[in-house]
Amino acid sequence: MLVLSRKQGERVLIGPDVIITVLEARDGRVRLGFTAPQGTPIHREEVFDKIARNEPIAPVETHCEESPFFVECG
Repeated sequence: MLVLSRKQGERVLIGPDVIITVLEARDGRVRLGFTAPQGTPIHREEVFDKIARNEPIAPVETHCEESPFFVECG
């Protein structure tokens, strides 16, 4: 496991086309932004586990907040 420390606004790159940006860190929580090619699945672990077990997943409303870090959102 690779362990990194990042400050708000700093990024981590996975391969040539996946970028993880630290949007905010406070009160023991971190908000991350993910940029990846369209069609690349990105899931929270609990959602991924449900998909792997073919369990139904409740729809989630997506939204965008005003932030210089968001390139696309939906």
